[in-house]
Amino acid sequence: MHYAIRARDLAKQYRIGAIRQRDMGYVTLRDAIAERLRGRTQKATTTELWALNGVSFDVQQGEVVGIIGRNGAGKSTLLKVLSRITEPTRGRAELYGRVASLLEVGTGFHPELTGRENIYLNGAILGMRKREIDRNFDAIVQFAEVEKFIDTPVKFYSSGMYVRLAFAVAAHLEPEILIVDEVLAVGDARFQKKCLNKMQDVGQQGRTVLFVSHSMQSILRMCQRAILLNHGQVVADGPAQQVVGVYLGKGTHSIAERVWSDRASAPGKEIAHLRAVRVRDVDGDVADTIDIRTPVTLEMEFVVTTGGYVLMPHFRLYNEDNIAVFTTLDLDPEWRQRPRPPGRYVSRVTIPGNFLAEGSLYVEAALTTLDPPIGQFAERDAVAFQVIDSLEGDSARGDWTGNLSGVVRPLLPWTTIYEPSA
Repeated sequence: MHYAIRARDLAKQYRIGAIRQRDMGYVTLRDAIAERLRGRTQKATTTELWALNGVSFDVQQGEVVGIIGRNGAGKSTLLKVLSRITEPTRGRAELYGRVASLLEVGTGFHPELTGRENIYLNGAILGMRKREIDRNFDAIVQFAEVEKFIDTPVKFYSSGMYVRLAFAVAAHLEPEILIVDEVLAVGDARFQKKCLNKMQDVGQQGRTVLFVSHSMQSILRMCQRAILLNHGQVVADGPAQQVVGVYLGKGTHSIAERVWSDRASAPGKEIAHLRAVRVRDVDGDVADTIDIRTPVTLEMEFVVTTGGYVLMPHFRLYNEDNIAVFTTLDLDPEWRQRPRPPGRYVSRVTIPGNFLAEGSLYVEAALTTLDPPIGQFAERDAVAFQVIDSLEGDSARGDWTGNLSGVVRPLLPWTTIYEPSA
């Protein structure tokens, strides 16, 4: 077994809250007042923060691994330790092969040097010979789309130009290990797609990619494996869909299916209780990810224990910003305004393709009686799924690669009337 990265008990401690001593031999009146207002004139307090604490994992050569977690989980600190930018407080990291890192805007380039000079400087740092850099130079410049500015000092580049060139250098100078933080968010959607495709190409060439992202679409699209960090520790490591499920709060099972086999713990009251909620794709399979162009079916299984009531099953969908996208009510004419006898029911609703916007969607499954209205259950975040836009041009985005705002993204018919000028 050939390893690219081996991390053992990595830990990184920071001390925060300490007041730095001034180099000057005096304190101004303003300084003294500010210190007294903070109540810290006599004594400075420090707090120890473990950004990483006991992180261990192995990455094999050729793996594309996603690193996910909430803000402050330790993702960026881990990449800095692996990139030899930050020294760990404890533990050891072994990397086998040439490493290229893209961690944040401003890292790796000398601002006074031109784009051309920085390409050769970075190649030399990676241990490449000039002829090796020459062989990749045109591809780097073409990918970065900075032909007109390649002989301009990079301190005059916009953040987008800087990121494009930095990623092109990191990806094209043939590193055995490519480490990328979510700095790609600076670029536009079209360039992000180019970067994702390039990282996939790097992985398919047998090289290793370590990729940090808050976009679950990108993680699921790119990575077969993911590592979830929380408070500086590894809490899940395995197949990407399974780890994303843990991240979204649904344990180790599929985020698209949830079953309550025990009546005592199932949501519900004396009239009805919930048995299961599922997300199904166009083929009828339980699925965590849905292509934006295809329909998705939501399924609610429930049991009626006390008959004689008119029931209203319904779903409510929320997006990543906790905004209610829409609510859909069960208006099946077979059971509308009709009391239901005891038994097991499975209610389904299908949402057409090219309707939902891309991103994470969380499903609330609920059921209430009518006349009188009595809620039987309302299970928030019962299941979740990802809508992924393939960017192939035949979805509602068409040829547009930029951001499309809104909680839904319908593909609507347009018509044009044209009259030639006289």
